[in-house]
Amino acid sequence: MSTPVAKRLPVVVVAGRPNVGKSTLVNRIAGSQVAIVQEEPGVTRDRLELQCEWAGRDFLLVDTGGVLERGDRLDEKVSEQSLRAVGGADVVLFVLDATTGITGEDADVANRLRKVADRVIVVANKVDSERRELDAWELAGLGLGEPAMVSALHGRGMGDLLDDLVARLPEPGDDPEGAEAEVPSEAPATAVAIVGRPNVGKSTLFNRLLGEDRSIVHDMPGTTRDAIDTLLETEAGTLRLVDTAGMRRRARAGEAPEYYSLVRSLRALDRADVALLVLDATEGVTHQDQRLAERVDASGSPVVVLLNKWDLLDTEHRLAVNDEVADKLAFLGYAPVLRISARTGLGVSRLIPVLAESIAAYHRRIPTARLNEALRAAQNAHPAPGARILYGVQGAVDPPTVTLFATRRLPPPYLRYLERFLRERFELGPTPIDMRVRVRAGR
Repeated sequence: MSTPVAKRLPVVVVAGRPNVGKSTLVNRIAGSQVAIVQEEPGVTRDRLELQCEWAGRDFLLVDTGGVLERGDRLDEKVSEQSLRAVGGADVVLFVLDATTGITGEDADVANRLRKVADRVIVVANKVDSERRELDAWELAGLGLGEPAMVSALHGRGMGDLLDDLVARLPEPGDDPEGAEAEVPSEAPATAVAIVGRPNVGKSTLFNRLLGEDRSIVHDMPGTTRDAIDTLLETEAGTLRLVDTAGMRRRARAGEAPEYYSLVRSLRALDRADVALLVLDATEGVTHQDQRLAERVDASGSPVVVLLNKWDLLDTEHRLAVNDEVADKLAFLGYAPVLRISARTGLGVSRLIPVLAESIAAYHRRIPTARLNEALRAAQNAHPAPGARILYGVQGAVDPPTVTLFATRRLPPPYLRYLERFLRERFELGPTPIDMRVRVRAGR
């Protein structure tokens, strides 16, 4: 269906047990708050990839969820993702907490990293003073080299660490095995945000489109907390696919990680060109789905509604869900609705063609002469109540924005009529249309 856009950059993986400051280190290197930081083990669960630069050298920085020797099914999946990232790394930053010394989990991770020991830099984190440096020397006992002593929170020692890091990177043009990484290409990409309530199958859809397990998929609500961008080359052009954390209502987002995930998801939606609104067909359209759909509609981007887990419904329930969508999401009447199963792949092949149609409509510009010809036809068929449209222009695209110059304000029902008329006339079905009115005296 699609293939990742790949460009070869050195890969630097941040690894270690949970809650040693890996995400804080990532934020320090990246120079921005991109990874969720919270004093709670296991906050980062997916791989977060960022293109970074130091001393003129570009590299891909990968934040992992941590490696756990023991744990539940979710912990095992997180560890598997982390170890997969380590296997493709040019340099591994093995982060440890200098204030706690070597724990059993640290020793387990060290044993996992011995196969790539020549690529490992031991990072003693939370070394906030010279006194802490004495404690940090204990970490050399893991047998992976002398520790680089830093405080990711305060920036202490970061320059020396990064100098060592870039000195170990392969020279430009080298092609070490496993060094291929997905990074932004120069071609313009259409941002596609996958949004929905927690546990509706967003990560499973993301993995289905990508063709590999990139996001952690587990039957626990709220597994994904970071937004992950991946470029794909498809029939619809280059897509920047964003797998967002599940959105919750603010009243229920009590935990700080949930709150920051919500903020990041809304930010991803705001910068998206197209939104894929994923619903759990087995639960129908919930009140939370409606509120989220309103937020997606307000973004002004084309929307594709995906009824996931469709394969789990019988005929009676399918009819009921179709009725719910028509009733509760009537304001998204322009949006295509696809019935899919991200788990089995049912109906997913139809998504890329629908996205291509949506993207084309989103960018469409209507010639002024044809627009005014259509407006005259619309008024002849159904005149505006107490007003007359003098002329119209399309002032912008993304989405198509039409400004109408009229003798009086036009009532909302008439604007909806005009929107439907223009949508049908110019095949703008999959995209919203922004209708604006300016009042001018008639001639």
